[in-house]
Amino acid sequence: MYYTNYYRKDTGLVADIERAINGEYSAIACYEQLAGMAPNAEERNKILEIRNDEIRHFQTFSQIYTSLTGRQPVPHITEKCPSEYAAGLHFAFKDEQETVDFYLDVADKAADPYIKERFKRASADEQNHAVWFLYFITSGHSPR
Repeated sequence: MYYTNYYRKDTGLVADIERAINGEYSAIACYEQLAGMAPNAEERNKILEIRNDEIRHFQTFSQIYTSLTGRQPVPHITEKCPSEYAAGLHFAFKDEQETVDFYLDVADKAADPYIKERFKRASADEQNHAVWFLYFITSGHSPR
């Protein structure tokens, strides 16, 4: 993928992609922790499936970041995952919902069609994840 100097100068886009990378990196770690606390195999497997989506987003955003900047991202955990399962589900639901809007904003701001499409796709995935976390919160499987 080749980007012109125009994209390299778009520091706002680069900062947004850095924020997305850190968010995905944090979610990957959190969802591994949540999966380990899940009360049953159904929830554990779905959380691990969601985690795999987050890994894919992380890889995609990292590749875009490297294309734009010429360097590898250095991801950081930006939010601590709750250590209690029910609190972790609520945290994950809220984070996924906020991420939907953030990714749509990035897609709207991006001029490059590839970046626009990747963030729209990730936004749709995040909305799906939020629905699953809401299901786990309301299904009665997990303690409130």
